[in-house]
Amino acid sequence: MSAIAKSESAKQVASATIQRAQGPGQTTVTPSVTSNSHPVPDRRGANFYVTDSEMESLLKLYLPEDLFFHLLPHFTRMGELAGGRLDDLAGIADKNPPELEHRSRSGENLQRVIKHPAYEEMERVAYGEFGLQAMSHREDMLGWRGKLPPIVKYALTYLFVQAEFGLCCPLSMTDSLTRTLKKFGTPELVEKYLPQLLSLDWDEQAQGAMFMTEQAAGSDISNTQTMAYANADGSWRLVGDKWFCSNPDAEFAMVLARVDGDPAGMKGISLFLLPRFLDDGSTNAYRIIRLKEKLGTRSMASGEITMEGATAYLIGERGRGFVQMADMVNNSRLSNGVRSAGMMRRAVAEAEYVAHERIAFGKRLEDMPLMRKQLDKLRVPAEQARTMVFQTAQTLMRSDAGDKEAYALLRILTPMIKFRACRDARKVTGDAMEVRGGCGYIEEWSDPRLVRDAHLGSIWEGTSNIVALDVIRAIKREGSLPVLQKHLAGLLAEAALKPAYDKALREALSRASDLAERVAEQGLDHLARQTATALYCCTSAIAMAWEASKTGSKERMRLSQLVLAHRLLPRDPLCHESAIPAAWS
Repeated sequence: MSAIAKSESAKQVASATIQRAQGPGQTTVTPSVTSNSHPVPDRRGANFYVTDSEMESLLKLYLPEDLFFHLLPHFTRMGELAGGRLDDLAGIADKNPPELEHRSRSGENLQRVIKHPAYEEMERVAYGEFGLQAMSHREDMLGWRGKLPPIVKYALTYLFVQAEFGLCCPLSMTDSLTRTLKKFGTPELVEKYLPQLLSLDWDEQAQGAMFMTEQAAGSDISNTQTMAYANADGSWRLVGDKWFCSNPDAEFAMVLARVDGDPAGMKGISLFLLPRFLDDGSTNAYRIIRLKEKLGTRSMASGEITMEGATAYLIGERGRGFVQMADMVNNSRLSNGVRSAGMMRRAVAEAEYVAHERIAFGKRLEDMPLMRKQLDKLRVPAEQARTMVFQTAQTLMRSDAGDKEAYALLRILTPMIKFRACRDARKVTGDAMEVRGGCGYIEEWSDPRLVRDAHLGSIWEGTSNIVALDVIRAIKREGSLPVLQKHLAGLLAEAALKPAYDKALREALSRASDLAERVAEQGLDHLARQTATALYCCTSAIAMAWEASKTGSKERMRLSQLVLAHRLLPRDPLCHESAIPAAWS
């Protein structure tokens, strides 16, 4: 039996236990995967949406009721795919990475990236069935009339990435490139190229990429060496190399280059749209030199590019390339945070399932005190990240609607989630692997792939130091700290918590804010990571408490309290750890 056939069989078993609410006022029954009596627990076939006890209550909280119930079948469908068919396809694609072909069999110089059929099938699900790359730009997605809020796209991505991480990078870049083109491109370019980017037809749709990195210009974009030369027809010729280009065969890429004659440094950098094919159907003058052999995201191609007079089009204002591309980068950073949150959820869910099903020394693992403690250490950062996804997505919607205060809030929330969630994912996936024991180290299981993929988030689109410093930059340039404080004060006022816990949260926020102000004012960059972590933990603890007060989830309130007790307040490592103070509850 093929891997896909096995997945379908397991999916049918799991689906037989599923009963869902069909509309407002009806009862929702949360199912569980059929208990496996085999001594080695296997969660294959679980529906990642319906087996997630918190996801539905959070979506009901953050989405209008009519929209939630309209989308419920789509969330359920994505959860089913992620736990079955997509998971199997992801495993196959991971073991069969793309290959670069330089010539056709007849000797023509026609480069192409050959992707495994498993990867292409996942593309059809993401780009075609769900249209994740176009969801923010169309008003007819998933049968809903009107623009869907960002939370929908990120919630579906959160489920999808629990099976496949690599493909989410091209999805995010296509989405972000489309946003940047719409925002800064000329009407002629938008009219010419936007329909391809928004198409849901597999044969017509185009994918996007972002070519920034050079050997001498990684985080320091001002060192960009790629040159742009003007053509008589208003187009430009690009000459130079790009060192790390994911989705290198994409139909379009946003590229940073220095215009010939413009000043050195950041002021000389402009943004260009680079099409893969020219109007006459010929290939543009750039080549993929080779594909990278990566630790993770093996299913998705990343390569090196050389441009030899490639035709490109100026996007936005000349000399403001990085400023304009920053919008694309920030959206990619948020997507990195979403993906890390999803991977942590998958890792935690696997660990919880093993701990529930596995029996040792006459007990379930989850009934052993030390295991319960370890599981909480996994749950806390995973749920922090999930809350930050919802909070940031909600803020993005307000910012895109023109709310200037929301923009300032978005500017600090985005690097916060990129910094902390991506770093937490590395540890959570590794520690969750340990719960499965020796099987967790075997590539047949999801754990090794999660660990490998999790290390990407804290490197791409800005390393941890870069994004931690961006938190401080948002405080300095955008005045983001008072806006964050105001937002969190509003959540606390709505939550109406126990006085002792409310006071503890406010005091922690005050101390974190004092640290952030001091670091920003005095230029204490060496404390940027500490500051970003403190603000992230305060924000997530308060937002989780607010969510719990609205949904009635005692578990979410407990996890909020664990954030404060274990990630913010001082503890003596040589003393017996006290429980959550009774006054907080």
